Amino acid sequence: MIDRSYLRENPEEVRDAVENRGADVDVDELLELDERWRELKAKGDELRHERNQVSKRIGKLTGKENEEEREAAIEESKALKAELEEVEAEAADLKDELDERMLEVPNVPHETVPLGLEERHNVEDRRWGFDDLRVDADEVVPHYELGEELDIIDEGRGAKTTGSGFYFLKGDGARLEHALIQFMLDIHREQGYVDVFPPVPVTSEAMRGTGQFPKFVDDAYRLGGSNDEEYADDDLWLCPTAEVPVTNMYADDILLKEDLPLKHQAYSPNFRREAGEHGTETRGIVRVHQFNKVELVNFVEPEESYDRLEGLLEEAEEVLRRLELPYRILELCTGDLTFASAKTYDIEVWAPADDMDDGPEEGGRWLEVSSASNFEDFQARRAGLRYRPERHESAEYLHTLNASGLALPRVMVAILEYYQNEDGTVTVPEALRPYMDGQEVIEGHEKVGEAALGAGERE
Repeated sequence: MIDRSYLRENPEEVRDAVENRGADVDVDELLELDERWRELKAKGDELRHERNQVSKRIGKLTGKENEEEREAAIEESKALKAELEEVEAEAADLKDELDERMLEVPNVPHETVPLGLEERHNVEDRRWGFDDLRVDADEVVPHYELGEELDIIDEGRGAKTTGSGFYFLKGDGARLEHALIQFMLDIHREQGYVDVFPPVPVTSEAMRGTGQFPKFVDDAYRLGGSNDEEYADDDLWLCPTAEVPVTNMYADDILLKEDLPLKHQAYSPNFRREAGEHGTETRGIVRVHQFNKVELVNFVEPEESYDRLEGLLEEAEEVLRRLELPYRILELCTGDLTFASAKTYDIEVWAPADDMDDGPEEGGRWLEVSSASNFEDFQARRAGLRYRPERHESAEYLHTLNASGLALPRVMVAILEYYQNEDGTVTVPEALRPYMDGQEVIEGHEKVGEAALGAGERE
């Protein structure tokens, strides 16, 4: 979150940030609350000083001749104590309200972020891989049709066991995803990342630390506790991204200058309700409630964070380059930034099928597979992430960054559509073949069960 002193000293910048993001935050009301809190704190300090002075006076009023004056001073002290307690209670309540309200204030965008409230205001930075495309978008079968025909994606059985928005990967489909996970992890190890295998459930405090709460509470899956009374009220949520546990693993710690930059990668399953997105995807695995992802999380010194953002973007891009999948880089505008981000680049892979209005000239559509973001000290303040520049110096808030390296379902979509062949098979990208025992082509599987025979064909 932003510091209250920053709000107090830079109200116009915060107002502009809120307006440029299209956020629903009353900055003037926050300033009024802060002013009232400071007035109460000042009044409390004044009352405490007066009471101390009275106490000193009481200590000097000894002897029978000062008894009346002493009793009056004691009564005055009691009155001051009662008034002080009332003022401190009001100040404490106001501070709690301010702390909660400040959690709703988004990060201030970096000065280089393009202005705009909608996706159309995002700025395309560059494209890669479009010089020699291997497919014609007009002839590509959508991944959901191809996946069903090859029997490697099964949405129907996913809906049967769990509900809409969940799916099974089967046979070579599951094998391809396992290969992608190991492939990504190996690339990022080459780039200096240390592996972390995080817990999947996370607490509300951890979700607040990275900025998921309170804004995105409706998108999260809460665990229902247990029939055992001891665990019935567990405060646990299914992880929406490994960013949450990995960032919070250093909450309230003090790292050392020599620890930084600290680069972690984590594979995890992720769970999101996608509240408010109903109907945006009716078929396929582009927008689902459970998906796998390799997450890249960086902890850096403040002066290094924007150079690190460019490096982080390159590290995520490397996955698509080695897979030889065409993609583009977008610089997000102020209104399209995530709540906690100060600056974000999106990596969008090209999926040839399902021509969209905003697709490239070649047809098809863009699918976001990674957002590389610099949060500056926004998450660090919420989670208590600090470092000590020198052993003798005071601890300071560090900067955090993350990117997906990458989100797997949409990479799967791109592979199934870009690498499909005229005969309905899919060529395995060369970089993945060592992870699939040299397999070069996905030919699909025979379906099982009576339903596979077709109506009226039972023996």
